[in-house]
Amino acid sequence: KEASFTNCRHEILNQLKPCDNFSLIKKRELEKDELRPLYMDFQATTPMDPRVLDAMLPYQVNYYGNPHSRTHAYGWESESAMETARKQQVADLIGADPREIIFTSGATESNNMAIKGVARFYQAKKRHVITTQTEHKCVLDSCRILESEGFSVTYLPVRTDGLLDLEASIRPDTSLVSVMTVNNEIGVKQPIKEIGKICRSKGVFFHTDAAQAIGKIPLNVSDWKIDLMSISGHKIYGPKGVGALYVRRRPRVRLEPLQNGGGQERGLRSGTVPTPLAVGLGAACSIAQQEMEYDHHRVSMLANRLVQKIMSEIPDVIMNGHPEQRYPGCVNLSFAYVEGESLLMALKDVALSSGSACTSASLEPSYVLRAIGADEDLAHSSIRFGIGRFTTEDEVDYTAEKCIQQVRRLREMSPLWEMVQEGIDLKSIKWTQH
Repeated sequence: KEASFTNCRHEILNQLKPCDNFSLIKKRELEKDELRPLYMDFQATTPMDPRVLDAMLPYQVNYYGNPHSRTHAYGWESESAMETARKQQVADLIGADPREIIFTSGATESNNMAIKGVARFYQAKKRHVITTQTEHKCVLDSCRILESEGFSVTYLPVRTDGLLDLEASIRPDTSLVSVMTVNNEIGVKQPIKEIGKICRSKGVFFHTDAAQAIGKIPLNVSDWKIDLMSISGHKIYGPKGVGALYVRRRPRVRLEPLQNGGGQERGLRSGTVPTPLAVGLGAACSIAQQEMEYDHHRVSMLANRLVQKIMSEIPDVIMNGHPEQRYPGCVNLSFAYVEGESLLMALKDVALSSGSACTSASLEPSYVLRAIGADEDLAHSSIRFGIGRFTTEDEVDYTAEKCIQQVRRLREMSPLWEMVQEGIDLKSIKWTQH
């Protein structure tokens, strides 16, 4: 096997062109006999679909005009490509009017624009905003900024399955409700359609962060009574650095822009729209619309395979979040009596995470898991498995086998696991500090 691998490696090295930067990186990896880990972190980001890159390349090299230049062909070409992406791809995917799509740098900017923009525009009459405790960090931080400006913010708790109850929290001075469609850590799908109906009946604007849902589950902003929606390119196999904000025109939603300048994007987001990135986002949305049903079926099959393999071999494994109201490609498991960070280090040949990439530098347990009532020790033992379009059955099987192997090894080293095996109830023990 070792000889055949070496021969294969040399064949690949000979085929690589030294002028190709990507090839040079791969060549260095192969020369060092280093193989990259398997990628199982599709909630953090997704690899760009090659078809998206094909659509973008002409606008990186040949069609490089400023899309806002109206006096020559270079600008017209870029503008046409940008508007095609806006109308036939992004807008069509969510059932919107193309004039309601505002290109941004990503979902973080879209969330900031929606929450701060609506709250500040209507602050003369309404100064109350509602969100949930399990939202993405950029939503929670935007709400904290509003609190510092004198707004009142309600952070709704969620049930142990991750779902929420909203209606009783809406007040006469509520201007906006912001609820994530699919949670980025536990994959729970909120009842967005029902929330939209409640908000519309109360005369309150409804914003949803759909970065983890767009292109993965069917969404229709009209049917679901959504007023604002945040979209991210790199979560749907598109380029990084681009996203969009859907802003309803009828009934009209007004928001105060965060940045000012040339008045591009209906005056809501000044700055030159990067045509290649807009084209990439459009291509990613178009592919997602064509392949959504197939991708969802395949991701569901792979997720079930992963969970069944792990849970059939290891006891005391808990799936976090609602068992059915969820996006299957986001699997969050807690392994009792195992430290999550230790398990991640043991699984170094698989790229996984213990929560959101935006808070992964913190050693604190996930605030999402704490919000659903998980014990701190279980919150510390959680691992998020992300499955996507390019995940294979072999990768799932390998990840499950390595996970089973390493959990057993770490538990054998754990005195807590030994005590549980002896029938001792850990909760009955009174721990003392020395």
